[in-house]
Amino acid sequence: MALTAQQESLIVNSWDMLKNNSTDHGLKFFLKIFSAAPEATALFSYLKDSSVPLDQNPKLKTHATVVFVMIAETAIQLRKTGKVNVGESNLKHLGAVHLKLGVTHAHFALAKAALLETIKEGVPCIWSTALSDAWGVAYDQLVAAIKAEMK
Repeated sequence: MALTAQQESLIVNSWDMLKNNSTDHGLKFFLKIFSAAPEATALFSYLKDSSVPLDQNPKLKTHATVVFVMIAETAIQLRKTGKVNVGESNLKHLGAVHLKLGVTHAHFALAKAALLETIKEGVPCIWSTALSDAWGVAYDQLVAAIKAEMK
């Protein structure tokens, strides 16, 4: 499903509100994933033997920020380019890493729910079904591109 002009506008407007706090939102996104699926921490080598609480782990904060920003930036450019544009080598790398770690459809679905809940909490004044659908379409396209490289 292609992103419409209205969906693009909704994503851009919400991202404008979220981006200045992308570290906090990114961390909340990952904490929601780990709350729903604590076993997912095993997918991250730097968390396996760490005694640092998840919400204070600097490596997790960095990773969470990068992922949250990448999802948003991918969503924003999706309508302009008509495809996921994170760089072909980065997409291949994302696919290879997710394959190696055994990331499944269920993991992606859980992450989508966590992402949408994070955005809802981050922009409650503009949250709507239309905004949820817009971010959902963008996320699904990013995941489809990653899955296509999981070979």
